[in-house]
Amino acid sequence: MDIQLADVTLHIDESLSSEQRETIEESIRALDGIVSVHNPDKAPHLTLVEYNPDELKAADILERVTNQGVHAKLIGL
Repeated sequence: MDIQLADVTLHIDESLSSEQRETIEESIRALDGIVSVHNPDKAPHLTLVEYNPDELKAADILERVTNQGVHAKLIGL
């Protein structure tokens, strides 16, 4: 069985501390269907997410982030 994976990039509007960014990464990882999450130090406004689109949608990932009071947008669709 082949699993198809998708990638999405989130742009976070706020300047967050490394602790805040880590909290957001952990909350995204907690979603079923997430394969990987990366928020590089060189681009702290960007969060790269790989996920299984059969288990969740990119909008679900965005909602998880914005529910934490962060303003974000999906890019790279």
